[in-house]
Amino acid sequence: MVTFLSGGTGTPKLLDGAGTAFSPEETTIVANTGDDVELGGLFVSPDVDTLLFQGGGVLDRETWWGIEGDTHRTNAALMDLASAADLPTEPQYLSEERQTAGREIANWRRFSGAGEFMTIGDRDRAVHITRTSLLDQGYTLSEVTERLATAFGLSVDLLPMSDDPVASLVHTDEGMMHFQEYWVGRDGEPTVENVEFRGSSSAEPAPGVLEALEDPVVIGPSNPVTSIGPMLALPGVADALAQTTVVAVSPFLGDEAFSGPAGELMQAVNATPSTAGLATAYPFADAFVIDESDDTQFDRPTIRTDIEITSPEDARRVVEAIEDALERAG
Repeated sequence: MVTFLSGGTGTPKLLDGAGTAFSPEETTIVANTGDDVELGGLFVSPDVDTLLFQGGGVLDRETWWGIEGDTHRTNAALMDLASAADLPTEPQYLSEERQTAGREIANWRRFSGAGEFMTIGDRDRAVHITRTSLLDQGYTLSEVTERLATAFGLSVDLLPMSDDPVASLVHTDEGMMHFQEYWVGRDGEPTVENVEFRGSSSAEPAPGVLEALEDPVVIGPSNPVTSIGPMLALPGVADALAQTTVVAVSPFLGDEAFSGPAGELMQAVNATPSTAGLATAYPFADAFVIDESDDTQFDRPTIRTDIEITSPEDARRVVEAIEDALERAG
């Protein structure tokens, strides 16, 4: 049995090779939901959806989000309508009082759909309509995710990190903004001053999450702050990880992140923005997998390999290193 903590695109790329070492029936994936947003009344769960589409064999592997070959007619029509109506097309984060005026799970992450700032495909949108409809019927996010996982034919267990609202909010020199506004709407350009996981202190891990953390845990090469950090902020998660075997795969090549704003975000939370900073980000880790050219030294078992993943073969190579690390850490 093994559990992966997943967010963004780093861990999904790693999961392309997981089946060579870990059977799907004995694999659990806990997905970050701090990046979730409500956009135009629809509840969008990007990190969950990447795993659904990957497991269902329909993921767009050029972007690592959305459905391959999807059309974008609704998104284009929204942009055309916004232009014709002289409406803004940048992210429209709803007012503070409206952030908690609708379904509770969307608290602190509500955006207007006018001039939709995230590109959502038409088939992709059908997933969000289904998810939102089931949430409005009273299902929890866990229950909805289980239904969707069945629909996409997943053979692994996929769990959202929480059924409660946790919003990754980035405080910048241009004000506070949701992570999706900072990264998608603003291309990560504002200077980050701090990161907040609003709601995490009162949220609970979703059913099955703490039980899954009793098995050996792999933290993939995801952004330590906004992809993994929201999970670690949940009550009980860090304590559970301190009691089990944890292997962390570096998302850095020395002091350079493979992708995304990991370096800027780690610096903002006073962690060294490099592989060395993983010791601070993951103090409970029992072993690390880092690149063969990385000279970072840890006081725990460290396995070196080529950790760049651009193909399933690359993923299998890194998974073999993870197996080695698990054996040494155990």
